[in-house]
Amino acid sequence: MIELPTDLPADLAPLSWLLGVWEGTGVIDYEADGHHFTGEFTHRVSFSHDGGPALNYSASAWIIDGEQRTPLVAEVGFWRLVRPVDAAEPGPGLLPGIGEAPLRTVDDVEALRTPEGGFEIEVDLVHSDGVSELYLGQIQGPRIDIATDAVVRSASAKPYTAATRLYGLVDGHLLWAWDVAALGSELGSHASARLAKVD
Repeated sequence: MIELPTDLPADLAPLSWLLGVWEGTGVIDYEADGHHFTGEFTHRVSFSHDGGPALNYSASAWIIDGEQRTPLVAEVGFWRLVRPVDAAEPGPGLLPGIGEAPLRTVDDVEALRTPEGGFEIEVDLVHSDGVSELYLGQIQGPRIDIATDAVVRSASAKPYTAATRLYGLVDGHLLWAWDVAALGSELGSHASARLAKVD
């Protein structure tokens, strides 16, 4: 059963099943640049909220090699429904909103539902290796499908041009799969994991 926090903004209700800390293991299997990357990793993912219209996201992973755990790339970001922005909302930067923000209701969120029965979402992620991604996609019940609309790399980041991700809630576990186009290879299966809620 999913328990909704009483202070959850209406815009986050469709994403509420993600809230919490999730931990588990996954596998890497990707061929690029003449190398076949394989291995098992542990993964910790956290979804939280601070009262705003987006979920806060952070994720860390470690490759498992016997008793040794080697850190992999970490991510932070924000997940939100696609919706019109009101002038009363803060931003860009630290600019305050103009006027008083109207209280958004369940009816306001329902008006955003797509003809397919889901909601459009956008996900902004920043990786610790200098890659930033903007994903667009849909959430339909306990399933999320997103694909990169933009990828920005710092001068020191390795080649990475596109990605898709799939998230789903199955038997109380968060399952995900991540396809990437990296190191000169085309978009292909890269990693997947099964996580259990720990809080």
